[in-house]
Amino acid sequence: MSENSDVFRALADPTRRAILEQLALGETTVKDLTARFSVSQPAVSQHLAALRRAGLVSERRAGRFAHYRANPEGLRPLVEWIDHFRSFWPERIRRLEGLLQEMDE
Repeated sequence: MSENSDVFRALADPTRRAILEQLALGETTVKDLTARFSVSQPAVSQHLAALRRAGLVSERRAGRFAHYRANPEGLRPLVEWIDHFRSFWPERIRRLEGLLQEMDE
């Protein structure tokens, strides 16, 4: 459950979601991310740290620069959670349709 919580907590913030979307387009640095978003460099670094803790972002060091990229595997807990609940919907929809038909009669 903690793994799920970390992913949900990280994705709850709109700036982190936007950063993740940007990183899904390709690897980039904190400096490049700071230029794209209206937040400070320390704030971008904090967002990246939260995304890293959740396993959504990976970091590669090259000299004094850190390059970040999205880690699609980090979304696995979210996909599994959605898949788990997806199985509940068809039966509930059938029951709702039945109830609505009964109400119409």
